Amino acid sequence: MLAASAQLDSDRRAVSPGSAVESRSNAILGWATAVLMAASLYAVFVYAPIERTQGLPQKIFYFHVPLAWDAYLAFLCTLIGSIGYLRTSQRRWDALAQSAAEIGVVFTSLVLISGSIWGKTIWGAWWAWDARLTSTLVMWFIYVAYLMLRSALGRTVRAARHAAVLGIVGFIDVPIVHMSVTWWRTLHPQPTVANPAGPTLPGSMLLAFFVCLVTFTVLFVFLLRERMAVERLRDDVDELGSMLLAGAA
Repeated sequence: MLAASAQLDSDRRAVSPGSAVESRSNAILGWATAVLMAASLYAVFVYAPIERTQGLPQKIFYFHVPLAWDAYLAFLCTLIGSIGYLRTSQRRWDALAQSAAEIGVVFTSLVLISGSIWGKTIWGAWWAWDARLTSTLVMWFIYVAYLMLRSALGRTVRAARHAAVLGIVGFIDVPIVHMSVTWWRTLHPQPTVANPAGPTLPGSMLLAFFVCLVTFTVLFVFLLRERMAVERLRDDVDELGSMLLAGAA
């Protein structure tokens, strides 16, 4: 048991410089996120003008769309991590996939909530079964199922492999969500930023939008790094438990 503890201490000392650098990087990202969030609030509520047709409810747009972008980005990371794990069986890829999926589910939940609030003020209804809303809800269910699968099977290789397959197949719905307003007639407007003919927003609104987009992207990176750090700590705890059990035997 003492030998196992000594070995773990030695391993921790060996990685401590990198851990210190990572901790400082995360702290910098955290402060950057806070500063950018303050800048975003100023850009949305002070700098950007009130839209003439929708009025103040249009301000939800500056948070709703970046949240959707972050959800896409999170599930893309889940796809990459899932492919990486099936190819290499390396734990770090599985940790990336799981961490990103959890964050993606949170962001998708916020997309659905903010969209419902916005829809109530503009359409007069909390929900409508249009193509964009329905495909987004399906995407949410897919990745909730991903997390439930992992929870049911525990921290096992079997769970990682099954979840990786679902993480790859489930990503098919992401481009469907994005393209739904182009492929089908929906209540959602055509793209105002990623428009083939160019953005249709006024310059001040476009600037405020990009400030928010950068802010939420940095927030995603910060949360992903923190969540993966938690996974590494859980792996260390599991390893320590195995070493102590081996030493006791």
